[in-house]
Amino acid sequence: MTTLFTFFLFLLPILLLLVRRRSSAKRVPPGSLGLPIIGQSISLLRAMRANTAEQWLQERVRKYGPVSKLSLFGKPAVFIFGPAAHKLIFGSDANTVSNQQAKSNQMILGDRNLLELMGEDHKRVRGALVSFLKPESLKQYVGRMDAEVRNHLQLNWEGKQRVTVLPLMKGLTFDIICGLLFGLEQGTRREELVSRFQQMIAGIWSVPFNLPFTRYNHSLQASSEVQTKIKELIHEKRQELERGASPNQDLITRLLSIRDENNQQVLSEDEIVHNVMLVMVAGHDTSAILITFMVRLLANDPHIYAAVLQEQEEIAKGKAPGEFLTWEDLAKMKYTWRVALETLRLYPPVLSTFRTAMKDIKFGGYTIPRVEG
Repeated sequence: MTTLFTFFLFLLPILLLLVRRRSSAKRVPPGSLGLPIIGQSISLLRAMRANTAEQWLQERVRKYGPVSKLSLFGKPAVFIFGPAAHKLIFGSDANTVSNQQAKSNQMILGDRNLLELMGEDHKRVRGALVSFLKPESLKQYVGRMDAEVRNHLQLNWEGKQRVTVLPLMKGLTFDIICGLLFGLEQGTRREELVSRFQQMIAGIWSVPFNLPFTRYNHSLQASSEVQTKIKELIHEKRQELERGASPNQDLITRLLSIRDENNQQVLSEDEIVHNVMLVMVAGHDTSAILITFMVRLLANDPHIYAAVLQEQEEIAKGKAPGEFLTWEDLAKMKYTWRVALETLRLYPPVLSTFRTAMKDIKFGGYTIPRVEG
């Protein structure tokens, strides 16, 4: 017994050394995962709704440093911050950091959207979307967007002493999206789609409890209805194309028209549906937030306002009454464009981004473990 005990005491320092080395090699970031599923989701969402999310993130940096672990939207996560974090996220290849989003978001936006695809599938879908967003494609939609803006200003701004900008800008950007993506004019059908879309997007930033009374559950239901409506539009657009309609009416007709060398449709129906939804979500909040902060900047700085106004009036002088803007007119808005870029720098509409670790990553002296499975 004494010999065995002595042997154990001899081995103990060696075992402790090995365990210490192993743990230091896999040194996980500091922080707490919080309650199961909920984690820090509720506190972050509360900060986002109070417009204090940036302070919430800065507090984590002060408490834990530029890297810390937490749990968001039902999954463990690691928050990284600063120039080194940007280099890791935007400088790594797909074998290190993947663009895949949280499972809860995938359930809402679909598993064939661009953020979920990798390799050749990502390249193929991205190429199809970029073909719609090229300047030569967008040129033909400037007049349609101008018409939407004029109608919006007439209905919501003219004669008003006070307006709440952000909700109005969300309505405007969605009207423009409906025109560009679907070719939907004002009316009941567009209003129904707006209602379902707003319900769907509300659940993207929510705790993923799929219970009948939760926001997430309502978002999933709305997502299913939005997908059904988009599939109906795809069916209609396909019939229009068969009758000889232009393939450049909107995003859906454009995606339906792209063929490979064997004359086969490049994108599946699910890929069209899921990526149309992605473009809807991506373009909705970002554009609305940018325009809102530009209005705020112009209201608070009379010198910038005067310069932007002068540039716009110079362009207006060359237009006939009621004539819509053209791509060439947009190219003349050089100062306005610089104001937009500076607004984006000061008030970036995207607070953060999610990525998936495809392998163990060393960062800031810690190990970010790869996603299992």
